[in-house]
Amino acid sequence: MAMIVALLAMIGVTAAAQQIQPLGPRVSTERADQGAVAAATAQPQTAAIPNLTGQDVNAWLDGFMPYALGKGDVAGAVVVVVRDGQVLTQRGYGFADVAKRKPVDPAGTLFRPGSISKLFTWTAVMQLVEQGRLNLDADVNTYLDFKIPPLEGKPVTLRNIMTHTAGFEEQVKSIIGYDRDRVPAYEALLKQWVPERVYPAGTTPAYSNYATSLAGYIVQRVSGEPFNTYVQRHIFTPLGMTHSSFDQPLPPRLRPMMATGYQQASGEIVPFEIIGPAPAGALSTTGADMAKFMIAHLNDGAGILRLETARTMHNTANTILPHLNRMLLGFYETNINGHKAIAHGGDTIAFHSDVHLFTDDKVGIYISMNSIGRDGAAGDIRNAFFEEFADRYLPAARKDTRRVPPEVAAEHARMLTGNWINSRGSHSSFLSLTSLLGQTSVGLDKDGRPIVPVTMGLNGQPRVWVEVEPFLWNDLNSHEQLAAKVVDGKIVRFSLSGLPFMMFDRAPWYQNSALLTPLLIASIVILLLTVLLWPVRALVRRHFGAKLALEGPLRRAHLYSRLAALAILLALVGWAAAITVMMGDIVNLSAATDPIIWLLQIFTILALIGGFLVLAWNVWVTWRGGRRWPAKVWSVALLLAAIVALWLGLAFHLIALGANY
Repeated sequence: MAMIVALLAMIGVTAAAQQIQPLGPRVSTERADQGAVAAATAQPQTAAIPNLTGQDVNAWLDGFMPYALGKGDVAGAVVVVVRDGQVLTQRGYGFADVAKRKPVDPAGTLFRPGSISKLFTWTAVMQLVEQGRLNLDADVNTYLDFKIPPLEGKPVTLRNIMTHTAGFEEQVKSIIGYDRDRVPAYEALLKQWVPERVYPAGTTPAYSNYATSLAGYIVQRVSGEPFNTYVQRHIFTPLGMTHSSFDQPLPPRLRPMMATGYQQASGEIVPFEIIGPAPAGALSTTGADMAKFMIAHLNDGAGILRLETARTMHNTANTILPHLNRMLLGFYETNINGHKAIAHGGDTIAFHSDVHLFTDDKVGIYISMNSIGRDGAAGDIRNAFFEEFADRYLPAARKDTRRVPPEVAAEHARMLTGNWINSRGSHSSFLSLTSLLGQTSVGLDKDGRPIVPVTMGLNGQPRVWVEVEPFLWNDLNSHEQLAAKVVDGKIVRFSLSGLPFMMFDRAPWYQNSALLTPLLIASIVILLLTVLLWPVRALVRRHFGAKLALEGPLRRAHLYSRLAALAILLALVGWAAAITVMMGDIVNLSAATDPIIWLLQIFTILALIGGFLVLAWNVWVTWRGGRRWPAKVWSVALLLAAIVALWLGLAFHLIALGANY
């Protein structure tokens, strides 16, 4: 039973692994509306929002935030709203330290905004671009002292990196730790392993912390200053961000100001996190300092960028699927209610944050929380904060009531069904196994509408999708949209407006969990029954004084086939256990697990390939040796189980040597 439990646990782990994506925006409900294109050219509408005052915002926040944090078991939060170059409000809620009952101070408490750090890296890149020292369209190898291989003859450029279309697979090893001595410096991490490029440059958004860290390294090499020093001198100091740092650990003067991190307010403390790809997520800052950064970008880069550079950064979009939010140069769109918005989110283990800039309205909002809370409450809180703020202060002129004909909607929903794989993920290592049971399986509800379990509604239930244009769906209960790309009459990929940095593509047949999962379960049952009945039958024979009526090759085949089944099972259980431990605590994705990975890989090669050969030989011996039909059928069943295990090992890189991932 322990084997069954371990293997079935992998189902939960692989699904959970899709959720563990620190240093990147969580799967969110940030929106684009039908007015997204129009919003990009809209005139400033500040005069049209007279109710956006400090008094009104404070009253709204004081009603929204305390209840949301308490209900979600989130320790504390900082919220900042800026308008027309001024701080409208900056407020702290809950606790920076639960045990000490220390309240959050928006000007004096540091939070870790995770991937919002990337905006500082992108700003640094654009500073060097406007100085003529970097070219967004040059091969990045021009600026590096190691090589990024081309794919299909195309190099990686900074433009690709800033739009998350460099095509890299995910790198998660040493992404986060708690001990500075055990997390390599980001420069060493970059050179330790270059993730495979799995998509041609410029074609597919695939969120990449590695690529952002690479951009930070380019800033360091071209400027001649350490990355942290560069950001301090050229962004923090000009803006007066005196309580911000990329240093890990923090400088002594800032350490007393650091908020304590938690998984839940009622739970254990999360130590200060050391971010491996530092330029992608190592920032520590206060709400007051973030207000200065927001104001600078809302004022077209005042103090840190030239006007034309900032506008290029904010408005140069990479369109993959029309109608949806798009990646810009570092920012991404979160257009809502016909208002243009650019944004970024960020997550570490403990901290969860969002920043949105309504560039035409000269309004910015920022929220950061120091725990994820119960059932991922922080994600719902920040999404609701954004949507409700926009609906309250920047409402839409009218609701979208368009619908396609019911028979067309039903056919298009059917076309969307099937299994899909997120473009952000591991592809060349054993961690690709997490995509097996973490695939997005799109089905239909009782009314024939698509059920897309990428994100749920605020009520925890599937979104209610209605098709408003061919292959464009709106969620009835939020501002979320979904669009699909059709080639030769078939849907080949889709994405959501809240995920401009990811794409979902059809799972190839050899990795499709709809096919492979039933086969794997059946194979495990066959192998397990073989292993369990082996000693049971031996004990029964011993009890009755009987002997195994097999001699010579048949006796050896009987013994070796049982050993092969056991070895295959142990290999599968080993991977299930290893991935359970590694994905159960992301800190375990480190060099500390390398010996286990190497041992598992060597054993897996012997078990899956050797097991297949032994069980193929067993079929030959059994069928030639005149055994009865039950034995012959079972020998074939064992061979088929070995083939499925071998298939799994080859398709998901369990049969490989290497501890980079």
